Amino acid sequence: MRKAGILMPIFSLPSPYGIGTMGQAARDFIDFLQAAGQSCWQLLPVGQTGYGDSPYQPFSSYAGNPYFIDLDLLAADGLLPEEEYRSLDWGMDPEKVDYERQYRLRYPILRAACRRLMQRQEPHFHDFCLRNGDWLEDYALFMTLKEKNGGACWLDWPDRYRLRQPEALEEVRREQKEEVDFWMAVQYLFFRQWDAMKRYANEKGIGIIGDLPIYVAVDSADVWAAPQQFQLDDAGYPTDVAGCPPDGFSEDGQLWGNPLFDWEYMKKDGYQWWIRRIDFQSRLYDTLRIDHFRGFDAYYAIPYGDQTARNGRWREGPGAALFEAVNTALGRRDIIAEDLGFLTESVRQLLEKTGYPGMKVLEFAFGSREKGSDYLPHCYDRHCVAYAGTHDNDTVQGWMQSASEQEVAFATEYLHLTREEGYHWGMIRGVWSSPADLAVIQMQDVLGLGTQARMNTPATREGNWQWRMLPDACTQELTRRLYSGAEVYQRLVHPVP
Repeated sequence: MRKAGILMPIFSLPSPYGIGTMGQAARDFIDFLQAAGQSCWQLLPVGQTGYGDSPYQPFSSYAGNPYFIDLDLLAADGLLPEEEYRSLDWGMDPEKVDYERQYRLRYPILRAACRRLMQRQEPHFHDFCLRNGDWLEDYALFMTLKEKNGGACWLDWPDRYRLRQPEALEEVRREQKEEVDFWMAVQYLFFRQWDAMKRYANEKGIGIIGDLPIYVAVDSADVWAAPQQFQLDDAGYPTDVAGCPPDGFSEDGQLWGNPLFDWEYMKKDGYQWWIRRIDFQSRLYDTLRIDHFRGFDAYYAIPYGDQTARNGRWREGPGAALFEAVNTALGRRDIIAEDLGFLTESVRQLLEKTGYPGMKVLEFAFGSREKGSDYLPHCYDRHCVAYAGTHDNDTVQGWMQSASEQEVAFATEYLHLTREEGYHWGMIRGVWSSPADLAVIQMQDVLGLGTQARMNTPATREGNWQWRMLPDACTQELTRRLYSGAEVYQRLVHPVP
């Protein structure tokens, strides 16, 4: 079945409180997707972000981002008087997230709401803690200790906390109970709102596509609670870290800095860590996109402490054995493999063995007229997900300005691009008309925005993950144009009367 969808992070939704949330703006966007003939809403990871604000470096593989908790919904629940948050200065720029301001303003408000929640002694909160006990307490202890240690990475905590000495953790549970309860309550509020938002989307015929980073942050509850799952030395520091080798985009490569998995250790217990992670995430979303899929075939290991990725080496990953274990334990889940970048034959074989659809990015298609490209739409097979660009690419309008003359000329000829139609609509048309079962377009490209709306520039640390949509952007004209395109290219799953 041919489908169409939009890539739009929650934080990019409009809101008077400085960042997109799971409240009315999310419901309005879902209504827009339905009216526009779309059937999928693709998100970026929704985990709690730390230094750098990257959704791909969360404090936990499980915990949701407290910034996404909608304050108006808390007020409607009787947990917040409106005067506690509506009078605050949330910033003057409606097109950019100010994360420092969010950190400074939002947590005191959430603490007040959680105190009221705990006073109610809601039985649903107790049930939530029991259902999520395999990760929730570790997360709450981690965040409590992070606050206690001035926000420092867990590797810099006193040994008794860093090494999780049982008597030290029991002391924290006892003496910091209110703080531990706060972090658990924050997650209860997040997932209560998440469940309501997802239910609303599904009732409207909109499936949620989530995004699972392959790696976790070194400063995370995941690594602190289960260091044996990672390539660490006796002191807990990574021996090697993740990244990508030098290529045409970066002569130094990309140094991500994430700890690498100890695949031999994971294999011994049948990859239970991964099974739990994928089970949780695939219950959260209707479809799960796994980032950096080629890392399961072979991964790039960079010596810890290096300042670039130049000295890294390729090592063998778990291959199909991991996904066979997942399928045996969970049954087949709806997964998209992010298979971008330099692909070896063994990566292609892994993708074929798993049966997961890969990704095609149209902006990658026009580098060589002579050799052709697998990213040209006439080369796609049906079993893939097609994009004009992803969160790591420039917007279409930005790409038209920054790409080489040869690439732009080839794209213009191939797609019959015209300024009158709009270059972004020509690229969207190219993706919609392709054989791909699913076509997903960034919201910035639907709006025809330039480089200023780019979501992320890989290998840079500043200015990313900030773009927000203006409140009046989803016009009736835009809705009709998307609906018409979905209809013409037979991607209309649920016709709107």
